[in-house]
Amino acid sequence: MPIYEYRCEACEHEFETLVRGQDEPECPSCQSQELERLLSLPRVHSSTTKAQSMRAAKKRDKAQATQRAITQHEYEQAHDD
Repeated sequence: MPIYEYRCEACEHEFETLVRGQDEPECPSCQSQELERLLSLPRVHSSTTKAQSMRAAKKRDKAQATQRAITQHEYEQAHDD
């Protein structure tokens, strides 16, 4: 049961979908079955891309932690009984 990438010829929407057996996929935007199957490129994992992903995840996690701390502080200030 492969996952294929498609472009809808009616609305130009690009999407991925799981294709089972003889099922005919349809566009999730306009439900058209006039689709062009796209060539999927393999993902490449190297030490460089892994390091970039880790840096991005750490940056995202730090921003989320900061926002949680700010939200908690605002909540405590507003509910100081």
